[in-house]
Amino acid sequence: MDHLDNLRGFVAVADAGGFAAAARRLGCSAAAVTRAIAALEARLGVLLFQRSTRLVRLTEAGERFLADCRRILNDLAEAEQAASGAQAEAQGLLSITAPQMFGTVHVAPIVQGFVQAQPRVQVRTLFVNRLVHLLDEGMDVAIRIAPLPDSGLTAVQVGALRRLVVASPAYLAQHGEPRHPGELTGHRAIGFAFDARAPSPWKFKDGALGQPQFAWISNSNEVDIAAAEAGVGLTRCLAYQAAASLRAGRLRVVLAEHELPPVPVHIVYPAGRRAPAKVRAFVAFAREQLAREPVLQGRGLGPVARSRNIE
Repeated sequence: MDHLDNLRGFVAVADAGGFAAAARRLGCSAAAVTRAIAALEARLGVLLFQRSTRLVRLTEAGERFLADCRRILNDLAEAEQAASGAQAEAQGLLSITAPQMFGTVHVAPIVQGFVQAQPRVQVRTLFVNRLVHLLDEGMDVAIRIAPLPDSGLTAVQVGALRRLVVASPAYLAQHGEPRHPGELTGHRAIGFAFDARAPSPWKFKDGALGQPQFAWISNSNEVDIAAAEAGVGLTRCLAYQAAASLRAGRLRVVLAEHELPPVPVHIVYPAGRRAPAKVRAFVAFAREQLAREPVLQGRGLGPVARSRNIE
């Protein structure tokens, strides 16, 4: 027996009034119970029971120890029940992270529905444009927009996003529409960068590169889209970032036939099937909701892109 089993054996002997009766309750041999009590007494350096051929009685030290043992075993049982309940019923704090704009546009509405459907779950969201390490930063679920490296995390793909080059109709009317990445050298653009460094040339399929003249570099996708709508130049973005502008006709897609393959979108979480119920419930809920988003399935970008689906 391990130490917890020894404690259980001690309580059983005290309750049953004997070693043989305790062994029957525990489903083990009387010799095993005897060894458990002997191990406890040796560990504590005190006698827990007074023994005779007819009677087993607690000593004064045993009486005090019995009360503590009952409390310890009761606390352990309650902790196990709480852990088991966390696995079976969605409850507690759920921490979710996603890229900032995607989180605002797509994840926040899902969270609104989830907290209404799961009143025992409280949600914390972290929408930032950086890689958030789930375990290090105490997050339960992440939305990743990128090819995923092998890891110990569980990933559920919910779609993919086209990588677009867009511009306003006014800009294209004034400067013409590029037909090949090589023609971008004659065009102004709004570039995205996390720091002050100039963006790299834009990559396209078959290794083609395009190097526009960056008139503006920002670290905000919303700023880039607004600048493109205003006619400052072309910009590159993921489909969801420009979806509303494309549907409204404020932007148009160019160089569609040269696009790189779409970027996969995953829901990522640790522990797999052992994940708490709150995580499994959110993953199932979010997966269903995101599967309905046309932009994640290569649709819903207006007439310019209506016929082009993800392969």
